[in-house]
Amino acid sequence: MKRLPFERPTSHYDERILSIDEEICGLIQKRKKLTANNPGFPPKGHIQEWSKKYGLYEDLLNALFETIRNEEHFRPQVEPRGFQKYIPVSKSVVKGEFLYNVPFVRQYDNASVVSFNIDWDEPVDSSGEHILHHHFWELYINEEYHCTMGNGGGSGEHLNHTFVVSPRLPDDLSGLQLVFRENEGPFNEKPTGVEIVIDIE
Repeated sequence: MKRLPFERPTSHYDERILSIDEEICGLIQKRKKLTANNPGFPPKGHIQEWSKKYGLYEDLLNALFETIRNEEHFRPQVEPRGFQKYIPVSKSVVKGEFLYNVPFVRQYDNASVVSFNIDWDEPVDSSGEHILHHHFWELYINEEYHCTMGNGGGSGEHLNHTFVVSPRLPDDLSGLQLVFRENEGPFNEKPTGVEIVIDIE
């Protein structure tokens, strides 16, 4: 998902805290290395204790630890530039009542964009209302490629997601395996266990 560029909220900075701020950066790096960038989240009791000990609001500490919990959320996003061509894929998987499909990949100079469609026969509940199951998806290929969710949308019984892949995929996609995983929350949180594997021959 595209993020808005950050703008410095104020021109004021107290230079007396420069060494403290640099120390904070060093501690974040140390924390990241020690936990292999998977720190989890401090228990509520710890948050309450630190809040009292250091005179800080609990919500501030919650926001701080949530922000630094996973560095991947802040990885600079690649904006596809210089469209080259479409590569037809047309591979589908049926799982339960859902049809999952990768129709094509768009190639750009600096990245690739994978299109992922979901279709289903939308059920209704006892009141006649449609039951929607709109979740978040992630794409994994292998350690060589970084995948971020691009645009998404849909209506009725169809959803479409795009994923920006960098570096750019090869023009010959043969042997590539695309693994789509469903999550209840953004940033790959609360996995549902649904995994769709598309093998490109």
